Amino acid sequence: MSRADSSNPTGTPEVKDASAPGVVMSHSQILLVIYGLMAGMFLSSLDQTIVGTSIRTISDDLHGLSEQAWVTTAYLIVSTIATPIYGKLSDIIGRRPLFIFAISIFLVGSIASGFAQSMYELAAFRAIQGLGAGGLMALPLAIMGDMLAPRERAKYQGYFLAVFGISSVIGPLIGGLLAGTPEILFITGWRWVFLINVPIGAIALFMVLRFLHLPKRSANRSVRIDWWGATAVIVAVVPLLLIAEQGREWGWTSPVAFTCYVIGTLGIAAFILVERRMGDDALIPLKLFRSSTFSMATILGVLVGFGMFGALSSIPLYLQLVNGSTPTESGYQLLPMILGLMISSIVSGQVISRTGRYRIFPIIGTGLLSLGFFLFTFITASTPLWYLMIGMLLVGLGLGQLMQTLTIASQNSVGPRDIGVATSSSTFFRQIGGTLGVAVIFSVLFSRIPATIAAAFTDTKISADLQAALADPTVLADPDNTQILTLLQGSKANIGSALNGDTTFLNTADPRLAAPFLNGFADATVTVFWVSLCVVLVAFILSFFLKAAPLREKSALQEVADADAAILAQKSAASMGAQVAPPAAHTGPIDTAGASADDTPPRGRHSAH
Repeated sequence: MSRADSSNPTGTPEVKDASAPGVVMSHSQILLVIYGLMAGMFLSSLDQTIVGTSIRTISDDLHGLSEQAWVTTAYLIVSTIATPIYGKLSDIIGRRPLFIFAISIFLVGSIASGFAQSMYELAAFRAIQGLGAGGLMALPLAIMGDMLAPRERAKYQGYFLAVFGISSVIGPLIGGLLAGTPEILFITGWRWVFLINVPIGAIALFMVLRFLHLPKRSANRSVRIDWWGATAVIVAVVPLLLIAEQGREWGWTSPVAFTCYVIGTLGIAAFILVERRMGDDALIPLKLFRSSTFSMATILGVLVGFGMFGALSSIPLYLQLVNGSTPTESGYQLLPMILGLMISSIVSGQVISRTGRYRIFPIIGTGLLSLGFFLFTFITASTPLWYLMIGMLLVGLGLGQLMQTLTIASQNSVGPRDIGVATSSSTFFRQIGGTLGVAVIFSVLFSRIPATIAAAFTDTKISADLQAALADPTVLADPDNTQILTLLQGSKANIGSALNGDTTFLNTADPRLAAPFLNGFADATVTVFWVSLCVVLVAFILSFFLKAAPLREKSALQEVADADAAILAQKSAASMGAQVAPPAAHTGPIDTAGASADDTPPRGRHSAH
């Protein structure tokens, strides 16, 4: 940020226009830009939370609970692949047009999803949504990285936390309410989970068109678009994510599985070769990984993404299926996680703003995340809700210290001209972890269910209660028990796959008849939490090795503007025959401490503070 002077007595941050060194963005102009970003982020964050509590109702209506992973995975695969492409293109052609495109394509996918007739159709339309979501997730953070210095950014973090917090709180509630309503305006209630994006998106699009105006960035050299790199990403990522999702059905050692392994491995090798040849124009420049800070933040992002998306996918399903909560009720029950996330995000953001230090937060965050998952490993079908809420609070407190901190660490570790690609790369790898998390979590869950249900039938108490219920004439005559009785009279294979389709019969059946299925599902979910715990424990150990350089106190726009001004001054002086020393531009190599080699940030407080 530019230093406060007599023309800026309030000390509010200002950003120089890279195309006009004498022009600055005032505090009010920065706020207007932030309003546009907030509108787009609200659309994206609301969609992430509104679907979670309604997915069971959707899958029951479309007859495919076991296929729900396709709906989530398709969205994540496409958004993951699109994220680095948005980041690189935004460095070349600008953030604003791509942000507008992202909102528009997201709305198209939302409308199509609202009229899906099967789980596979819904998965395809969610993929279109994901194409827009990739930009909605990466570009706001890149724009913030342009406008604000890392330390200054924490002061504005509250605005985005408010958006994320509001959407996180009302998203599950709205999703549950819509899913629990049979019909709204002659359209099935759950379809409004997607159609509600239309009016919200229209408002977001208007606000972005009206308020999001950024200084133009000068291009000092021609650039190439890394189409081969983008192709290699698709070849590498898609097969590996497909086998993670479908491995339990195809067989982990089947010919199809080995084909995916081979194609994915070849894709990774091709991607590395292409990126080496593309150099600075690469989709994900390999030079970023010369910084130990960027490399470690990236690894932590993958592991944290795995744990975060695993928790957000499995906890609502447990609450609704085992506890019998309605979608709306499960939305309320997730509030401890959201509350913990908001509290820890605000506190960590303020501490970072005042001290410029952030290394402690990944350590505390992964520690709390591990503790939360550890508590979840003790749950059963009869675990009280308050116990689950304690675990959710710990998970939220951990995530709140990790999400923004790892992004700031990645941005602070690169030069100003690489902010966009660094931000998108950070988001890309976190999404990779999240996509793998969802795929692996659901694969493990539904692989374990047949065995855990079979084990539940051998439990002495459950078996005795079940036999007593089957001998009760009133139970046999109750129409609410018809479906589960038919299931119990079938083969063991049918019983093991009972939770692959419509599961609403479990909430209406006699508790003694439903007990084996609910206990079996709870035991399978515990296995999932053990997997998540192991992953976040690895992140906890690695967090101690994160090197955190002091945060820079100039924004990327100002650093680029200063460098451009110095280059112009040098050229002007050279044209007059003067000898001018090379400009101190922040375009040098990245050192292992995580900052530009010629960029040693001052340790004192900025005068604008």
